[in-house]
Amino acid sequence: MHPETPSRRRAAQSALVLGPVLAAVSVILQPDLSGSAHHQLIAIGDSPRGAISAVAFLVSQLPMLIAVLVIGRLLLPRAPRLSAWGTGLGVLGCFGHTVFGGVSMVYVVMAHDPKHLDVYAHLMHKMNSSPVMLFSAAGLLGTVVGLLLLGIGLFRTRTGPVWVGPAIWAFLVVEFVGSSVSSSASYLSALLLAAAFLPLSGVVGEAATDMDRQPEPVG
Repeated sequence: MHPETPSRRRAAQSALVLGPVLAAVSVILQPDLSGSAHHQLIAIGDSPRGAISAVAFLVSQLPMLIAVLVIGRLLLPRAPRLSAWGTGLGVLGCFGHTVFGGVSMVYVVMAHDPKHLDVYAHLMHKMNSSPVMLFSAAGLLGTVVGLLLLGIGLFRTRTGPVWVGPAIWAFLVVEFVGSSVSSSASYLSALLLAAAFLPLSGVVGEAATDMDRQPEPVG
């Protein structure tokens, strides 16, 4: 995903913007999912915000996948190993999160059937302790390690503003460590992701401009 054509450039820049925006929407509208499976279903069903949050999380995986490919392509000339490993693990993370997002959509349907809420709560509890959650673990591991490597590559190659790599590292710490301490940490993590990805959309545009300025080959 290198901005060699206008369509690729627009896709790359759109993904780098939409990824953090949809992630922020998912975080802002997410209901309180602490407590038992029964209480989680009640929280999801009490407001349409729960459904919107789940949809935003699921849909965000497509631009996030493209964004990972874009960053990996930007790093390829100067950090090929970090590009390859970071991109591969980042794609694995998006895949795992997509599966988890699909399961979340099932929970939304369950939450809007109050007559069978007790049965669904028992099923939800069993699903959360089943091998299906291995996909969630794969999403977590792939995202953490993949973005960590891509952040290292961005910092080492000085691709984009100097804070982009550290912003990605801070996002990982706040999102996957801080969120277990405070629910408000997710809001900060969304801002950090935007601080990392939005400047990279400008880098893609600059790369395309530089290519446009190159003289046409003679002969």
